[in-house]
Amino acid sequence: MARILIAEDDESVREFVLRALRVSGHDTTVVADGLQALEALSVETFDLLLTDIVMPGLDGIALALKVGSSYPATRIVMMSGFAAERQRAHNLDALVHRVIAKPFSLRQLSDVIAETLASRH
Repeated sequence: MARILIAEDDESVREFVLRALRVSGHDTTVVADGLQALEALSVETFDLLLTDIVMPGLDGIALALKVGSSYPATRIVMMSGFAAERQRAHNLDALVHRVIAKPFSLRQLSDVIAETLASRH
């Protein structure tokens, strides 16, 4: 399975996503914001970054820009409950592989992750 970094500031969403991806067999690391995500990326290699868009410190858009330039092999999926923020992410089509709207179901999350990882090949 894949190595996935989850960057999400909302603890309940973070735990839901963590459990869902571990049940699917993925090796996951969780962090609470974009700055912690950059730290994790500097010491480990990840196949996929699943990040919230709106986070304190370094938001998901800025994180995606940094990951796209420094870690181009890492696939990026963004999550957001805000329509305007989802539109900002769609403006990054070259970097962001998918944007998933909150709230999402376990099935929706699993499908998006599977499709994104399958598109690497």
